[in-house]
Amino acid sequence: MSSAPQRVFAARLAGTRVFDPLGDAVGTLRDVVILPQAHGAARAVGFVVEVPGKRRVFLPTTRVTAVSPGQVISSGLLNMRRFEKRSGESLAIGDLLERRVQLVDGSGEATVEDVGLEQNRHRDWVLDRLHLRRRKGGSLSRLVSRGETLTVPWRAVSGLFGTQAEQSAALLLASYQDLKPADLGEIMQELEPKRRIELAEELSDERLADVLEELPEDTRVEVVTALDARRAADVLDAMDPDDAADLVQELPDPVAQELLDLMEPEEAEDVRRLLAYDEYTAGGMMTTEPLIVAPETPVAHCLAMISRQELPTALASTVHVCRSPLETPTGKLLGIVHFQHLLRERPDRPVGEILDADRHTVPAGAPLSEVTREMATYNLVSLPVLDEEGRLLGAVTVDDVLDHVLPEDWREQDEPVPTTTGQIDLSEIARGLPRHGKEA
Repeated sequence: MSSAPQRVFAARLAGTRVFDPLGDAVGTLRDVVILPQAHGAARAVGFVVEVPGKRRVFLPTTRVTAVSPGQVISSGLLNMRRFEKRSGESLAIGDLLERRVQLVDGSGEATVEDVGLEQNRHRDWVLDRLHLRRRKGGSLSRLVSRGETLTVPWRAVSGLFGTQAEQSAALLLASYQDLKPADLGEIMQELEPKRRIELAEELSDERLADVLEELPEDTRVEVVTALDARRAADVLDAMDPDDAADLVQELPDPVAQELLDLMEPEEAEDVRRLLAYDEYTAGGMMTTEPLIVAPETPVAHCLAMISRQELPTALASTVHVCRSPLETPTGKLLGIVHFQHLLRERPDRPVGEILDADRHTVPAGAPLSEVTREMATYNLVSLPVLDEEGRLLGAVTVDDVLDHVLPEDWREQDEPVPTTTGQIDLSEIARGLPRHGKEA
C-alpha cells in the first residue's frame, strides 16, 4: 500500500532548524523559494536559511533529504554566498503571504495565509494547497461566512504571482528551467544580443554559470562583459575553477582583473593559481576541486559524497585519499579509490585500507599529449595532478581533455566534428597529432 503524499506548510516551517547529515544544526529556515512553471504547479527550488551572523544563504531542494515541521535535514555543506532572489522567483512567506487573490469560481477575493507544499512522486516539492481567508466585503459562496478561512487547491485562485505581465515573464523563464545547460546554450546562441543579455540577467548565478560553459568564446565574453561587474563576479564564483579560469583568460585584462578582485577570495585564489599554467598542460586543464578525503573516512561517507546530484560524473568516478590539509594543494596523496571499488566494500571500512594498487598521476607541467596518452592507455576518466612533493593539486577529467581536443568552434558546427576515424580518439591525440596548428 502506497503512503500518502508528504505535505508541509511554509509558514509553519519558518523557524525550523536545519541540520547536516551528522545531526549538527547549521541554521534556521526562514523562507521557501518558489518558481512558477509554464505547465503545472509552481515548484519549490530551495530554502532560505539563516546561518550564524544573521547571514541568509540558499539551500537547494536537491540538497535536502527530509522536511518536516520539526526539522530539515540537508545532505551536505551550505554554500555561504548571501542569498539574492532572482527575477521570476517568489518567496512563499515574504511574497505570497497576505497576497490578495481571486477565487476562480467567482465567489470573491481572499488573502493568502499559508502555502502548502507537497512532495510528488519525482521527489520534487510543488505548490499544492493555499490556506486563505475571505476578505470582508467580497461576495460570498453559500458555504462560507465573512472572514472564514478555507484551504483550496492552487488552481482555485488567480493572481498569485503578480500582474499578468509579471507572470508572463516568470513563465517564459520557467519554460527554460528544465532544459539542460547545453540546450539552453543553443537557445541563447540563436537570440538577438539584447535578448540574450536579458535572459542571462534572469538566470540564477549557478544556472548561468553552467550555460556559459556551453557557449562559444565570443558569446560568453559578450554576456559576461554586459553584466554588472558584481553579478559577473558572482557567476564566476559559481563556476568550476578551471572553467572560470578559461573564461577569465578570454576577457580583456582590465575586466579580468576587476572581476578577480570582486570574486570571493578563496575562489579567486583557485582561478589565479590555474592561470599560472599554460592552457595545454595538466595544470591548465585540471579542476582544483576533486573529491578529497582523509584515510580514516568510512566508505559510506565517500559514497554519500559521490551521490551528490550536482557533482559532475567524471569527478564522481574517483575519491582521492590525502594527508591533511584536504583542500588543494593537499598533503601527500596516499592513493585513489574508484567508486566501483567502494561499492564492493563494507560501509564502515576506512577508505585508507582499500587504496587501488595501480595509481597513475601526472605533474602540473605535463603537456596535453602526455595527459591524453596516459588516459587512453589505461582507460581513465580522471587523472590526479601532483606537485614535486607528491601533493594533490587537482585532477584532469576526460571532459577537460575533450574541451581541448575538439576544434575551438565545435559548438557552432551543425555536423559531427570530422576526425580520421569518424570519432574523437584520444589515443591518436596522445601519439602527437597536431591540434589546430598547435602541437598537443
